[in-house]
Amino acid sequence: MPYTVIPISIETKEERANQCTARVRYELKSDIYGCCIKLLTDSRELTEQWSDNFYNMSQSIRSHGRLFVFSDTSEKENTVYYDRQSKTAFLFNFRYYGWIKSIALSIAGDILEDEHDIYSVHGACLDTECGGVAILGASGAGKTTHTYGLLRDARVRVISDDWFFARVYGRDILAYGSEKNFYIRADLAQIWPEFADLVSQAQFDPEGRAIVDLRSVVGKGRILPLTTIRVLIILQRDADEPQIKKDLDPRAAMAVIKENAYFNPHLLVKDGFKTQLRDAFFHSLLARARIVCVNTIHPPEQIQHIIRETVGLYAEGEKPTSV
Repeated sequence: MPYTVIPISIETKEERANQCTARVRYELKSDIYGCCIKLLTDSRELTEQWSDNFYNMSQSIRSHGRLFVFSDTSEKENTVYYDRQSKTAFLFNFRYYGWIKSIALSIAGDILEDEHDIYSVHGACLDTECGGVAILGASGAGKTTHTYGLLRDARVRVISDDWFFARVYGRDILAYGSEKNFYIRADLAQIWPEFADLVSQAQFDPEGRAIVDLRSVVGKGRILPLTTIRVLIILQRDADEPQIKKDLDPRAAMAVIKENAYFNPHLLVKDGFKTQLRDAFFHSLLARARIVCVNTIHPPEQIQHIIRETVGLYAEGEKPTSV
């Protein structure tokens, strides 16, 4: 876990909220897939990042979850106190915005899991002519690299590059995006020069990340609110694995997903009840999608060819090849 999560009672939440209230200079309510998540902080920079990242919610709507975000010398770096009953988190001494936004998404996920049978997936989700494609992988496996690699193709649309919500709907798994804009890395254009203009116009934070409006590059019509997942790609980097690509059956895929804690290090509650819910959802997903494991130890362009072939993105006149 990149930060420490400490569960607290609702009584402790009340005490901490009272202590923090006097320090709050900015309050902002945002719509995270129908959940009203409220940011309370004294940081103008964080408030601006948050506003760029998420859709606004009417300020007259009561919040479903809250994040108090402050610097405090009496607290350890990257510490979260979370009350699951009120869905309230206190974040202290966070410098990386990516973790803050992920905790906000996780709070929304906590609400949606318990009450609406909607589940968080820490991964990218794209839409192609053949249906939706979900991409999962541990940190460093190439999830972001290959998501943006696919977006170079005008036939590919994006729901999310990092986190989406999903639900079982009859025979289908529907995937939904929730973020207004995207959080990219500064080295994106070094891998895919097609995004050089986007990178050159972005204002990067000290962590080398920036929130950008991807519509300026790919067009408004290629940002979609939802898709139906047909293919699940699991990215792994393994120098000892000779195969570049292999199909997985649901049982083998579930073992990989469980071994990697659902590929989501930001889940705030991990008890038996939550495990049962998440296992049931992933079993449903794996039963409804083709599952392919791709070894990203090889050069990005080679892996892109494999992924494009897997999801049916052939160039004109191109024929499938065996791997």
